Amino acid sequence: MTLETTEAIASGSQVYTWEPPDRVIAARYGVDVADILRFDLNTSPTAPDFFEAELRERFDPPINEYPDSTYAGLTEAAAAYVGVRFDEILVGCGADEVLDLIAKAFLPPGGAAIVPIPTYSMYGVLTGQRGAKLQAVPRLGADGRFALDLEAMLAAAPAADVVWLCAPNNPTGASESRDAMVAVLEACAVAPGGGPAVVVDEAYIEFDPGSMVELREEFERLIVIRTVSKAFALPGLRVGYAVSARPTIERLERFRPPGSISTVSASVAEAALRSPQYAIDNARRISEERGRFVERLGALGIEAHPSVTNFVLCRFGDQATSEDATEHVLRAGIVPRTFGPANPLRGHLRFTVRTPAQNDRLLGVLADWLDGRIA
Repeated sequence: MTLETTEAIASGSQVYTWEPPDRVIAARYGVDVADILRFDLNTSPTAPDFFEAELRERFDPPINEYPDSTYAGLTEAAAAYVGVRFDEILVGCGADEVLDLIAKAFLPPGGAAIVPIPTYSMYGVLTGQRGAKLQAVPRLGADGRFALDLEAMLAAAPAADVVWLCAPNNPTGASESRDAMVAVLEACAVAPGGGPAVVVDEAYIEFDPGSMVELREEFERLIVIRTVSKAFALPGLRVGYAVSARPTIERLERFRPPGSISTVSASVAEAALRSPQYAIDNARRISEERGRFVERLGALGIEAHPSVTNFVLCRFGDQATSEDATEHVLRAGIVPRTFGPANPLRGHLRFTVRTPAQNDRLLGVLADWLDGRIA
């Protein structure tokens, strides 16, 4: 790498990538990929022998070599799954890394980000890490199904650098109004300087189809986030991706490290995206069980807010009651999602929808807790 190249990368005018992958070299020089030997990357000539031979040989490139820093196969699979062009996708180590890249690209120190609360807490964490101001816009509350306060959002969003949205919303489980999100996009698009980046986190989209992806050409700074962690059931891989208009993806690429996704994770995620029927069926199965689970919770007298995701948010009353319920289920080896006394969801617990048998175990523990309170 030349000094000029290093300076260009440091200035943000050039993307930092590793050396060209085998497939690129093979195409450029007309040689067989199998005949290429890497003398440039200081890697081991063989894979470790504590792996089964089949595993050692399954991946391309093999696991004793660095991954293809372009992630061409994974990117092509994501583009085909979503129905966009290859160059409108940016992959990352989980949706969280992609969110971090957005913060680095669009959120300067001293800038501002809009977060309609309650929502995914990572948005606030990333905003703080950038030395930016977090402007919380409270949602309408439980009686309003935690919908966006559109009037407040339209007043605040155009002046921000980033607007964080989550659709469906986590941790409430509710759908986000498409009309409201479009109104926010329209208001931001006419703001000075092109307006803020508007992030729509669609981590749970397979549970509630209705993506905003089709609006990426109309709204250049719309960034849609996807993941294989939820319906695809592969959170341990840590693979997510952004979908946006090419100029925005190009801006994000300047901040993406070249090898944050392992070869193993990229290969498995690519296979999953090329065969998405499992995710579709899995989302359907979980949604059906969610209906039964919510009904059983209701029979116990526990209010579950409407959800379109793989979790349900339940109101237990005041904070003391929810903490008492938490202690009871923890003693039974069951871990709920809790909310502190300063959180707008205080007095609530969130439960993932698991298998019928596992959900029944939780229901039984909750029934015992309720019986103990009555006694």
